[in-house]
Amino acid sequence: MNHLTVSSLPAAIAQGLEAGTLAPYLGPGLLSLCEGAAPPAHPLALATALTAKVAVPGKIKNRLTAAAQFIENFKHRKTLVKAMNEIFALQAEPSALHRWLAALPAPLIVDTWYDDTLRSAVAAQRSDWIEAQGLAQSEHFGTWYGWYDSEGKSRPDPAMPRTLLYKPWGGHAPAGNYLISDSDFVEVLTEIDIQTPIPALVQERRAALGFVFLGCRFNDQLPRAFARQILKRSAGPHYAVLAEEPTRMEARFLAEQGITRIALPLEQVAAALCGSTPALA
Repeated sequence: MNHLTVSSLPAAIAQGLEAGTLAPYLGPGLLSLCEGAAPPAHPLALATALTAKVAVPGKIKNRLTAAAQFIENFKHRKTLVKAMNEIFALQAEPSALHRWLAALPAPLIVDTWYDDTLRSAVAAQRSDWIEAQGLAQSEHFGTWYGWYDSEGKSRPDPAMPRTLLYKPWGGHAPAGNYLISDSDFVEVLTEIDIQTPIPALVQERRAALGFVFLGCRFNDQLPRAFARQILKRSAGPHYAVLAEEPTRMEARFLAEQGITRIALPLEQVAAALCGSTPALA
């Protein structure tokens, strides 16, 4: 089975996002739209930044989760979290697309990177949202996710917000929660097939939603594994903005999940969604 590729932006994407029937699913590539300084926007760039702070063996310095595991094992978890907090303390100025997405009536937004950019864009515009972040079992054994209100205060359970911002890998703000090391991901992936690490509210809301992947690549098993489980039992349709020719594993994943590839640069799609260009197919 081949994945479907289109070279124009279907009007249904903007319409679905604006109507709240399509949910944004964001990756680190969205940071490329931000002007000025920004934190690392790729696993390799993050590995470089992390190992510049804490030395690791050369054979794993470019492997993010392995480098993080070494730091956790030999320098302590607190050292790893401190380094991640320092790296992601750099605040990117939200792009026009970040601000546009933040204003949507989206029941669910999935953000799979550690930066605060979208969070700050939503917080600047609204208070009718709540956040769920994945938690590392080494720090929160038996608790898979934490809830935070629009002011960043921890809360024991979710309200029924207009928008749920879900960060399955955690994030810098408000509490420095990170799924980053090999063991962090092994713990989650052991349970994710039965959906235990995914909040019930995410599961409920996705049942009526399709997803639009923006700034995501699927050329590594971790983003594929999480996307596969987050999409499980969702309504569809699904789209992924991916200008680059997919790798063999990416193409297989897109076909497996029924995701239509939008073969356009993210910058062009962002301009179209934000109204900077007139043409939607």
